[in-house]
Amino acid sequence: MKNSQHLNQIILCIISLFLIASCAEPKHKKGKNDKINLLEVKERILLDFENESDIKAIELQNARSKLIVNEGNHGLEINFDSLNNHDSSVYINPSNTWNFNDYESAALVLDIENSTKSSTHIYIYTYDKSGAFQLSNVAVPAESNNSYLIELKVPSFLLNTGIRNDPPSWPHNYISTIWRGGTKTLDTSAITSIRLLISGVLENKQLIIDNLRVVKPNNFDPEYLTGLVDEYGQNAKQDFAGKVYSADQLRSFSQQEQENLTDQQFPSRSTFNGWINGPKLKSTGYFRAEKYQGKWSLVDPEGYLFFSNGIANIRMANTSTITGYDFDAALIKQRDAGDYTPEDSIGLNTAPKQAWSSRHISSQLRADMFTWLPSYSEAAGANYGYRRSVHSGSLKKGETFSFYRANLARKYATQNEEALMQDWRDTTIKRMHNWGFTSFGNWVDASFYQMNRLPYFANGWIIGDFKTVNSGNDYWGAMPDPFDPVFTQRTNKAIKKIADEVKNNPWCVGVFIDNEKSWGSMGSPSLQYGIVINGLKKNANDSPLKQEFINHLKNKYQNIESLNTAWDLKHTSWAQLSRPVELTSYNAQMLGDFSELLYLYADAYFSRVDKALTKYMPNHLYMGPRFAHWAMTPEVLKAAAKYVDVMSYNYYREGIDQPYWDFLAELDKPSIIGEFHNGAIDSGLLNPGLIHAESQFDRGEKYKSYLNSVIENPYFVGAHWFQYIDSPLTGRAYDGENYNVGFVSVADIPYTPLVKAAQEVNKSLYIKRFGK
Repeated sequence: MKNSQHLNQIILCIISLFLIASCAEPKHKKGKNDKINLLEVKERILLDFENESDIKAIELQNARSKLIVNEGNHGLEINFDSLNNHDSSVYINPSNTWNFNDYESAALVLDIENSTKSSTHIYIYTYDKSGAFQLSNVAVPAESNNSYLIELKVPSFLLNTGIRNDPPSWPHNYISTIWRGGTKTLDTSAITSIRLLISGVLENKQLIIDNLRVVKPNNFDPEYLTGLVDEYGQNAKQDFAGKVYSADQLRSFSQQEQENLTDQQFPSRSTFNGWINGPKLKSTGYFRAEKYQGKWSLVDPEGYLFFSNGIANIRMANTSTITGYDFDAALIKQRDAGDYTPEDSIGLNTAPKQAWSSRHISSQLRADMFTWLPSYSEAAGANYGYRRSVHSGSLKKGETFSFYRANLARKYATQNEEALMQDWRDTTIKRMHNWGFTSFGNWVDASFYQMNRLPYFANGWIIGDFKTVNSGNDYWGAMPDPFDPVFTQRTNKAIKKIADEVKNNPWCVGVFIDNEKSWGSMGSPSLQYGIVINGLKKNANDSPLKQEFINHLKNKYQNIESLNTAWDLKHTSWAQLSRPVELTSYNAQMLGDFSELLYLYADAYFSRVDKALTKYMPNHLYMGPRFAHWAMTPEVLKAAAKYVDVMSYNYYREGIDQPYWDFLAELDKPSIIGEFHNGAIDSGLLNPGLIHAESQFDRGEKYKSYLNSVIENPYFVGAHWFQYIDSPLTGRAYDGENYNVGFVSVADIPYTPLVKAAQEVNKSLYIKRFGK
């Protein structure tokens, strides 16, 4: 408690220091967005295209620019060739670096006009002289002209709140961009460049930019995080459509929804949601994949063509948020070395009753965010949980609370776990049928597995005490050493456990194993071949991976002298190579060998997983590891395609853009989108998600565009939206994600525009995919 109070005092002191200084820079030129001066934020123009030097500061990538004049003011029109290029950018590179050291706090503001009829999602990078960057993003609404704020240094950056993108900490009339990543401690004495990036969209985009200026944030609110969350898990400081104010309101909505929900599937669907009006192919009693008339497709157990359109992450595991309370660690059961489930995939996992009396505040900052938390003795205390470890956040462990489950209990008027979950599952499946989805996506709670009402995908992780290797971009953790016998043991045990849950059920389409692992990424040798480069740094005596790499090189080069010549090394023996080797420069021959070694690594991983699935789950499709689009290389994709039945990719962009996906033709494998989404900030949440829409209506429009781009691609056999439920307002317990990406809110109320968009797509899904 004393430490928490001391932290609060420090925070208040920091904010007070930021409030002391003032400056008197001139405002931006008149006649454009004058409303932003209502709060008298001090501004200084950096670039406004009134001078030729401003034009020279512009660098374009896959884009064209044109100087325009409007009411005597100049602006720069940027036409992004985003239809033909995955990335299109405009860079603003000043001739002299910008120095904002005179500013106790600093932010940039840029006017952006979008005169087109569709919103534009942009990423904004701000770089300093060291190459460090801050990344934010924002949706620029259709037919709009606004001023956008990019914070560089503000007091809130000094706090780890455990939330991805905090609420505004000072009043202004700009549109805030959403913090996405990079460093929060840029060298503001030397800002060298600003990049506006449009990536992965389905049409050419056009924007007009003007009036880049630096502003000095002021009037910081020391209470900006206090009392943020109401008793329903909603934003207590905002009003918005769909906000809930009472349990009676929740029950009333539920009653109205239930009157309109049926268990009827869409017409023209088979038992398993295949296309009953389409051709009848070979039926095997289980799902399989087949290329039909030049298009890959899944085939349902009865032999009908099947396209998997579903929603992922339908479970309680990710509905909880860290409360800022903890217990005596000695009273918490710690993880067992033989556990199969990662911490974030476990349910609420409530702290044991004997620990409750030791409950104490571990973060006053977090605890003060909530206007209400029940006692453990209340019925609502059943919604508490515990996380013994987290991936990232303000705390490394601690108590959690699920406002979503609490709202379900209010809605269904019960705290009985069995009855509550049965009502929830029944409503969820009825929604899937009414909304037209053909299946669940990944990470559906295993309690759905034997209900036999909607096709699903099983999932599992290979975790355990096997050796690992770093890839250099290990966001979710180090990569496994598949040559370690312990990896094979854990693989078999994990997949047997999945098989025991599925019970050879024909409603199971297939199995996803692992997720978004850091295989490597394109851009440089160190990124692409990090697994190889870091593997060679190991001692072969303690690394099965290094041993296999050396064996491969021995077989190829026969003697150390030949390897030395090829790699420009001076090793005296293979034994010397067995010791840690650090390589910092790479010639063409080395890179060719690195490619072979990376393929060798990936082949070992996928072959072992495939062997275990063939042994324990021979009737179910191997759906792959759901590659993150930022973490895959040609070598790994080639190895995976050799073993998996369906390639899977998590792709957070606006759609399947070409030519980015041209590699699908080379692999010629059925493929599925494991995750995509978009979100908006008109829901009370603080972060739209990875892809931004301007509103709930725009979410639906973007959903339709993405799905249609998948349906029209001959290699894709499905797409899964992430996720069913909005993230908690204060961030999910595991890593602070606080996104408006659900089909339903924390109050379990569906977002009608998104639902209508899904229904529209799903009604014509099979006709659009296969024709009449």
